[in-house]
Amino acid sequence: MKILIRLPNWLGDVVMSTAFVAAVREFYPDATIDVVIKTELSGIAALIPGLNAVHPFAKQENKGLAGVFRFGKGFRNEKYDLFFNLPTSLSSLVMAWATGAKKRVGFGKEGAFFLLTDCYRQPLRLHRTDEYIFLLEQFTGKAINSRLVKLNAGNLSAPNNNRLIINFNSEAESRRMPVDKAKSIINTLTRTFTGTTFTFIGSPKEEAFVNDITKGVENYDRIENLAGKTNLAGLAGLMANSAAVLTTDSGPAHLANSVGTPTVVLFGAGNEQNTAPYNKQNLTVLRYGKLNCEPCVKNTCKLYGIPKCLELLDELQIINALSVYLHHA
Repeated sequence: MKILIRLPNWLGDVVMSTAFVAAVREFYPDATIDVVIKTELSGIAALIPGLNAVHPFAKQENKGLAGVFRFGKGFRNEKYDLFFNLPTSLSSLVMAWATGAKKRVGFGKEGAFFLLTDCYRQPLRLHRTDEYIFLLEQFTGKAINSRLVKLNAGNLSAPNNNRLIINFNSEAESRRMPVDKAKSIINTLTRTFTGTTFTFIGSPKEEAFVNDITKGVENYDRIENLAGKTNLAGLAGLMANSAAVLTTDSGPAHLANSVGTPTVVLFGAGNEQNTAPYNKQNLTVLRYGKLNCEPCVKNTCKLYGIPKCLELLDELQIINALSVYLHHA
């Protein structure tokens, strides 16, 4: 049995799909299981247990549906028995069809009925991890009870109990911590946890934002700025060796949760019932929760201009959540 899985397009969704990959491996223990993943996320695929091969896909090199078709067609000689399509985009469906896999399985959106052999209605109000598992349950006709989101973070040293990783970034403005609120939280944290190093992370394009929120804050000598200086695999290892992670709703929240690091997630836009980190152990989700507009799923806040739901978060709640893992002053 040869299986090819088209992984999702966002870091958090890829992490949440690891439970699906594990379930496929459990259901088909002797199968060859390969994945297709966006090139910029391919570093994380090496940390997913149970894979045989990783095939990076670059949109820039495979432009338009014609490029996607050529990329998928390149797998025809592999003669895959199964293709699981986790995104619902038309391009991913075209890729599935082009591979010539005997069975092509996915959700029924954007022409899926013509391009897939086994097409299912996407469930509503399920957590994203459970949604992926639902697809496998529908195809196999068997219930799957074991579901754990997990990445292998490599060789781990003893955790640094004096380091807190902070991620205030997000692709969406409505999930990104406002600059003034970020500075206020940082000052509160450094005053409270006097023996802690605060390590800020972010992608290269988020480096300017991280520089902005850390500029002029108190106790700067205990702030470490690694924005733009880590790759995904390195970030997973750093998280696994830290005391805790404080993060907005974003890919790094899922990354921390998947390697078992205590994680405190600050929610603005987005529905935590669908997209919060999946593993409940050592997880705290904080939301202001008193605005009529909460939760919304918009990428920008049209009502207030900045995400008021993040701006009004109770800093004492954040301190209390982190006090379980950090030494208090």
